[in-house]
Amino acid sequence: MAKTTLDARGLICPLPVLRAKRKLNELAPGDILEIFATDPNAKTDITSLCASNGHELVESGFSEGIFTLVVRKAG
Repeated sequence: MAKTTLDARGLICPLPVLRAKRKLNELAPGDILEIFATDPNAKTDITSLCASNGHELVESGFSEGIFTLVVRKAG
């Protein structure tokens, strides 16, 4: 299981979720993607992405204006 980071800070909707989707497509099943974003819609969008594609939102947090979302790729 590999861990990859996506820095989507400073990007606005829909770019964080589009880049997360693209990055998840590159990963192997079970790999972890850690996403950093500042867009207030990022958590909702990433949660929806996970629900519609079978990925698991392992962890989410918010600190100092940055959302941190940890996603395990489906499969």
